[in-house]
Amino acid sequence: MKIVVLKFGGTSVGSIERIKKIGKIIHQHLKTKKKIIVVSSAMSGVTNELINKTKKVSDNFIPSEYDVLVSTGEQMSCALIAGRLNHIGIKSRSWLSWQIPILTEGDFKKSRITTIFKKKILQYLKKGGVPIITGFQGINLENRITTLERGGSDASAIMIAKFFNAEKCIIYTDVEGVYTTDPNFLKKAKKIKQISYEEMLEMSSLGAKVMQPASIQDARLNRINVDVRSSFVNKEGTLITKKKNLSQYKIITGISFTKNDSKITLLGVVDKPGVAASIFEPLSKNFINVDMVVQNISSDGRQTDLTFTVRNDDTIKTEKLLKKNKNINFKKILIKKNVSKISIIGVGMITTPGVTYRMFKALAKSRINIQVISTSEIKISVLINKQLIRKAINALHNEFNL
Repeated sequence: MKIVVLKFGGTSVGSIERIKKIGKIIHQHLKTKKKIIVVSSAMSGVTNELINKTKKVSDNFIPSEYDVLVSTGEQMSCALIAGRLNHIGIKSRSWLSWQIPILTEGDFKKSRITTIFKKKILQYLKKGGVPIITGFQGINLENRITTLERGGSDASAIMIAKFFNAEKCIIYTDVEGVYTTDPNFLKKAKKIKQISYEEMLEMSSLGAKVMQPASIQDARLNRINVDVRSSFVNKEGTLITKKKNLSQYKIITGISFTKNDSKITLLGVVDKPGVAASIFEPLSKNFINVDMVVQNISSDGRQTDLTFTVRNDDTIKTEKLLKKNKNINFKKILIKKNVSKISIIGVGMITTPGVTYRMFKALAKSRINIQVISTSEIKISVLINKQLIRKAINALHNEFNL
């Protein structure tokens, strides 16, 4: 049995007219004689509306009931899709996570799928039906409904593709694929035909919002080919696949950026074993994500200056935690908001010398000062003034002929 998983995002099911449109898309896929499993997000805006209701009811809404409530958005969209398919003559029904079931582990609001029972869905497929499965959710061993992290319907689709050994997973969204950078920010950004899991993972974790990073990691670990395309236009999208499937490597595949970072520098930190762990432990316990860590040790080896970035929303909380941390000693703390991280990503840079020089030269020509530098095997990130993002992206886009 050849199976293809189709996942529709919130904008794709955002109105009745759009649901009618995806009914036509599903119908076209059925003409290929392959079995189709559909995974749906909630209609755009519905999950946020449900979350706002919890805030009005309580300042500390119970996580287990939060998951019960916000999971209803997908239930509604799946019923509407199934209803539309039956209207146009396609046998279909909605499947809630507990009806399959889809088992999860972990805390409420951020569970992970561990097992999907296939028997009922396979029986339904063999009878010619199109199952419409709720994304973003599952049940735990206590039979309580759980939800994945925001954007988790992608993870649902990819795990369903894994357990059902699907040929591929097609993610339908409101963009035509993955672009060299945000097309809303740079009009000349180009659609990427093929991209490796590693490059896509870097781009999504560094600011690209096409897919949730955890979903890409799941696809990579399970070798699921993912096709990202638009539900609004009938055009080829972007294939996310393993490196050896790529027809050609580019030196740089894309540029990602963030717009809400703060740079924090601790001056004169007494350098001793475990000091970095002492600095970051309370931040970790308070769910503050730390990025771009740079350390400069003094010539005598006794003191160090430590710089790192956090989200703007976490700046005040981070400062308070650092100042009351009795396990560290430092002379001064410097905080600079309104900085942005610009990153170039590409598997081609592994075997191509001079990429770092070209990046720095392009930024220097545009009179853009680099505040912090961070590198990995397929990524170079720099921290710059937030007001210079557009200028920097344009310079790098030109330099690497994207």
